[in-house]
Amino acid sequence: MAKIYKIEHEKEVCIGCGACAAVAPKFWVMEDGLDGSLKSHVTGSKKVSKTEELDLDEKDFAINKEAAESCPVNCIHIRDLKTKQRIL
Repeated sequence: MAKIYKIEHEKEVCIGCGACAAVAPKFWVMEDGLDGSLKSHVTGSKKVSKTEELDLDEKDFAINKEAAESCPVNCIHIRDLKTKQRIL
């Protein structure tokens, strides 16, 4: 299946509330950050500059959109890979 979306997670902005991991545990887990605080992490992602990124299939869009919308500090973004437009 073609990857058509991308999660972009600004881990430095994350406050570690765990909402994303509660909504989408297949994609989001909590782990220790560099400063010892708890931060969310995108499972299987790659670090690109200051973000974690993971390409998504269409079937995984809805649950990750819900995870992004649950984030109180708006550090989870989803981008359409074809148009390069940020959806969230």
